[in-house]
Amino acid sequence: MRAARALLGALVGAQLVYPRVPAARQPAATRGIVGLMLAASVADLVARRGGRRAAALAGSAAGIGFASELCGVATGRPFGPYDYSGKLGPKVAGVPVLAAAAWTMMAFPSWSIAGLLTRRRAARAALAAGALTAWDLCLDPRMVREGYWTWPGGGRYEDVPASNFLGWFAVGGTIFAVWAVVDGDGAPSDEAVALYAWTWIGEVVANLAFWGRPKVALVGGAAMGAFAAPALSRRLRPVRPQKHGIVPRKCGLGA
Repeated sequence: MRAARALLGALVGAQLVYPRVPAARQPAATRGIVGLMLAASVADLVARRGGRRAAALAGSAAGIGFASELCGVATGRPFGPYDYSGKLGPKVAGVPVLAAAAWTMMAFPSWSIAGLLTRRRAARAALAAGALTAWDLCLDPRMVREGYWTWPGGGRYEDVPASNFLGWFAVGGTIFAVWAVVDGDGAPSDEAVALYAWTWIGEVVANLAFWGRPKVALVGGAAMGAFAAPALSRRLRPVRPQKHGIVPRKCGLGA
């Protein structure tokens, strides 16, 4: 638990410094931030679920996500036609190895957010897929703008097509369908919820104050907030003490 919190603190610090990093060093800094976020998320998952279950959960997210990227680059499905540059490091069949991290590092935060909204497994899987897709409404525009990948045909939302987000929801739904079986009713993690909430707030502030993308701040912030705000409200709601069925006795006859 301490390791996850320390890594989350390091991630926050790195992201606060990132806007001041020279442009030439930003790709390396981006890879470092991805590594920190992945480490924080997986460390929390291990602390909450134990090594075996955490490996199954993280492995399924990475494997399904990376397989979908391989299919996407090769066939254009399910995201639409796109291509990666070399900024994210070594590639396999045109897909950076680091792409698997994007699906893994936000899987547990999305799953935890959904777990605060519902206890039903199928509904939780759908909500988690939505929460993950909402984050991509912030991620994709910036990464496209900075040249990490491109959409040759463009798109109506910051040069990203709607097919991309439909693909994210479909792939996310597949990942969390597996999680619903493997993790069942696993309790949400406060650290994972904090990571999702920090990412939500950070994306809004960064797009307004640093990247000059008010549309992304509005659309992505509203989408992530639709999941984060009610989840945080439920998490922070005071717990009312229960009387455990104790009923005061009446005085007099029949008492």
